[in-house]
Amino acid sequence: MSEQPFTTHQLFHSKQEKLEEEILNFYQETQDSTVTIQVLLATKVRYQLGDTSFHLFMKGLVRHLFAKATVNRALRRYFFFFADYFTKDEWQKLTARCFPAEPVTTELFEVTEATTLGADLSAAESS
Repeated sequence: MSEQPFTTHQLFHSKQEKLEEEILNFYQETQDSTVTIQVLLATKVRYQLGDTSFHLFMKGLVRHLFAKATVNRALRRYFFFFADYFTKDEWQKLTARCFPAEPVTTELFEVTEATTLGADLSAAESS
């Protein structure tokens, strides 16, 4: 597990402006979207605990991460926690970006094998 750049004390006791500056500096230096989204999720918890100044905290950075950063496991994992940062149309586009449709494939080998096996059984039964 990677070491977190922010302590829980920093995340839950720092002033909004100071924390915003530190998170932005961290992301600009490291481009680490995984840790950044985890830190932003912690600020959402702080908002849910009653600190209303953290409502839609760093909206620009959140929107950037989901729209421009490489989609990784962490962005997919925490995707639904940030729904209120986007409009419905944006949300649909981001959903398609983060969770692309899987290509549909069929198991032709199984179909061919079953058909061939059926033909062999018919030939064996007639003899």
